[in-house]
Amino acid sequence: MTPEPRTRAERRRDTLDRLERDVDLWVATASARGVPYLVPLSFDWDGEAVWLATPADSPTGRNLAAGRSVRLALGHTRDVCTIDGDVTVLPIDARSREEGDRFAARTGFDPRTLSTPYRWFRIVPRRIQAWREVDELPDRELLRDGTWRA
Repeated sequence: MTPEPRTRAERRRDTLDRLERDVDLWVATASARGVPYLVPLSFDWDGEAVWLATPADSPTGRNLAAGRSVRLALGHTRDVCTIDGDVTVLPIDARSREEGDRFAARTGFDPRTLSTPYRWFRIVPRRIQAWREVDELPDRELLRDGTWRA
């Protein structure tokens, strides 16, 4: 038996909690020719944006830099949160030491220390959806055009 559907406010709390506590998410991008690419990456949430670090010349790094939009997914198939966002690309030395240290502590790796050239990718959510079962689909959109609906 499944629990009652959550309200949008409950889903917003659950989504923010997941952004604060989870360490990894799925990153879906596409090349300029439309070839899809899906990869799990570690992330940090600063309360406003999702931060990723990946090699500048990786398929994900190239796709994020060229397309400047992305879809992220957190959670399990029966408790999912998707985030469509706008991407800003920054050099690996662009963040403060404290911000870089926070990322390293949270994710377990420090891209600033690697020999492969990494970049930061700051993703500001444009749309967030969250649902568990079909009964939560009608109210799944929590954020639209960067504004919370719940």
